[in-house]
Amino acid sequence: MNEDYTDFIEASGLLKYDPEIISKIYKKNPKRLFKRLWQTLIPIFIYIISVGWDKLTGQLKKESIARLRAKQLTDLLVELGPAFVKAGQALSTRPDIIPGVLLEELSELQDQLPGFDGKKAMDLIEEDLNKKIEEIFLTINKEPISAASLGQVHKAVLKNGEVVAVKVQRPGLREQITLDLYIVRNIAYWLKNNIGLIRSDLVALIDELGKRVFEEMDYLNEAANAEKFRDMHLHNSKIAVPKIYKETTSRRVLTMEWIEGTKLTNLEGFKKLGIDPDKMIEIGVQCSLEQLLEHGFFHADPHPGNLLALDDGRLCYLDFGMMSEVTKSSRSGLIQAVVHLVNKNFDKLSQDFVKLGFLSEEVNLEPIVPAFQDVFLNAVELGVSKMDFKSVTDDMSGVMYKFPFKLPPYYALIIRSLLTLEGIALSVDPNFKILGAAYPYFARRLMEDPDPQLRESLKEMLFDNKEFKWDRLEDLLSNAAKQTNLDLEKLLNEVVNLLFSPKGGFLRNEIVQNFSNQIDMLGLRLLKSVNKYLPRNIKLNLTKNEKDIDNIILNIEPFRNFLKIIEKVPGYSIDIFLKQIPRLLTEPYTKEMSFEIAKKVTEKSVVRLVKIAAGANI
Repeated sequence: MNEDYTDFIEASGLLKYDPEIISKIYKKNPKRLFKRLWQTLIPIFIYIISVGWDKLTGQLKKESIARLRAKQLTDLLVELGPAFVKAGQALSTRPDIIPGVLLEELSELQDQLPGFDGKKAMDLIEEDLNKKIEEIFLTINKEPISAASLGQVHKAVLKNGEVVAVKVQRPGLREQITLDLYIVRNIAYWLKNNIGLIRSDLVALIDELGKRVFEEMDYLNEAANAEKFRDMHLHNSKIAVPKIYKETTSRRVLTMEWIEGTKLTNLEGFKKLGIDPDKMIEIGVQCSLEQLLEHGFFHADPHPGNLLALDDGRLCYLDFGMMSEVTKSSRSGLIQAVVHLVNKNFDKLSQDFVKLGFLSEEVNLEPIVPAFQDVFLNAVELGVSKMDFKSVTDDMSGVMYKFPFKLPPYYALIIRSLLTLEGIALSVDPNFKILGAAYPYFARRLMEDPDPQLRESLKEMLFDNKEFKWDRLEDLLSNAAKQTNLDLEKLLNEVVNLLFSPKGGFLRNEIVQNFSNQIDMLGLRLLKSVNKYLPRNIKLNLTKNEKDIDNIILNIEPFRNFLKIIEKVPGYSIDIFLKQIPRLLTEPYTKEMSFEIAKKVTEKSVVRLVKIAAGANI
């Protein structure tokens, strides 16, 4: 049997990325490897020589030359094939490795490649599904509708008359990807050991890339992702996910419902549909945040071709090959980092980056704190809703490149996802700010989520040392109110939790002080009423002119402040306060506060009696 064919068969049988097995395959017969090395290393070597010459002559310092070389690299990666395209896309999310100009060019790297022969696609469908084309479809277009680096899509009609999209993988893709990953990994290994300027583990980056590409090449995995995504968003009537046809799906063939929709960047199409594009963007942002912060399972590639507006106003997600997960602790950690950012606590923000895995515990944080301050301070001063996400991430990229940051894979995909979404939104609204659109969701989560870490974050947000910051509460509530699914009762319940938490002692003391003052004034008012009917010779000297108290509780300062804020929230009703009364009466701190109020009122009454006995004015 031909040795090349043996390698081909062994590589095609790999279902999971395993660098050791891949290495064994190509070490047995290096002929195919050398052929591919010649195809890849020669153009790479020529490119490196040209960049090296520019650096020696000082030309690379010119932005125009640096950008030209960066553009040449992206074009070269496309020419070299799918694995190199994927490697470039992976590097485009790594500001800790790549300098700014190259990062910008790589972020433009498209996943589009010319399609392959339709006859080969039909043969592959028959081979994988073990049926003749005419047994599966009434009709199928031999020419692809669209093509990407891993496969292409054909439009077809099933035997039952349903219109479907059939995604077919490129023939020999797994074998080509396997060989190219082996080459790229060895290049990374050489760079890691010979180029001192590269501090990140490039080999680990390629291994992470290999794992993800193998997951993308398994269409059964993509089908499972689509169904999981649909199940997670069943409650959201604004989100659509294509139906998957399992009986005509395999590792290299994916059959799903055909979706007719309008790209979010097609403003003319939106006008014809009569749909507000801003509304579609809002749905997309809210769904992305829900994926990221609630489910921890998110669509990592929301480019314009994967997000379609439907005629009925729903937003449809396509292509679930690139998904990622975020642990619950990381989700809470990201929200905590936002709290420290809003509070301008850059010291704690640097510690958050350690907890989230961006920095090792051995790193000296002292020089990083002022770097954070330089990046974030002016942006935060403008307010979260006005922060330019692209500008901040660009500045942050410089910090990550300068200091020993190492981006966790999930974070790189989050940034890519949000930047892509912001890019789509900016094509609709040039003034769009994704952080401004995201903050209401963040505020609602911070106010409602019972997670212990987020409860602490809420307290940290609202207290400055021992002082309660009413303006921060107002800002959180006004932003949370922008969410259509805000649960006011749940929100009020969390405020009560805050009041009766150990850190709420300052608020409780303020309530006790105000409550005792109000009761004392009520006692004085009653005393005045009685004094009117006393004989002149025993009338008391009551000269203090206190205003009448219509409602003791709502005139207590913390309650009054909170009421002013919450009255502005849509859906407010006094009933939500009344529902909290049974709980307030049974809280352990309520008894403690009652004793304190009684004590203070008694003290004030005794002082007043002494003054009356002494004939003093009160």
